Amino acid sequence: MQQLEIGKIYTGKVKGITQYGAFIDIDGGGSGMVHISEIANVYVSDIRDHLTEDQKVTVKVIGVNEAGKVSLSIKKAVPEGEAPAVRPKRQDRDQQRSKPNIWEPKKQAPPTDFEDMMSRFKQSSEERMCDLKRSTDRKNGTRRK
Repeated sequence: MQQLEIGKIYTGKVKGITQYGAFIDIDGGGSGMVHISEIANVYVSDIRDHLTEDQKVTVKVIGVNEAGKVSLSIKKAVPEGEAPAVRPKRQDRDQQRSKPNIWEPKKQAPPTDFEDMMSRFKQSSEERMCDLKRSTDRKNGTRRK
């Protein structure tokens, strides 16, 4: 196994992805982790938007702690002035973001009288309470199947 030097640039392959970083196997031996903040020069909310498992990457060793764990950076391995290659966003994420917000009021014709206003308010209120209860049940794990 080769000794990885701080400041040197290596190529490797993504072996695992977590919510906080990606584990890289360095060609020639050795491994390390790229923290989510070291993946790109832009905000990264989901690592899988930028990396896939078994993808070849260029990394720079930015540190080694007392336990021998290696910290890597993809964004620092790219020469200044060049932008790191970024994978396009997944189609399903774009589709999820285009869903209407359930809390936005629905467009309706203006009410004609007080009874009509009350009826619409009651219906809207019941729909929101139902959505809120469903959301709360899912988070608490109490939703029945």
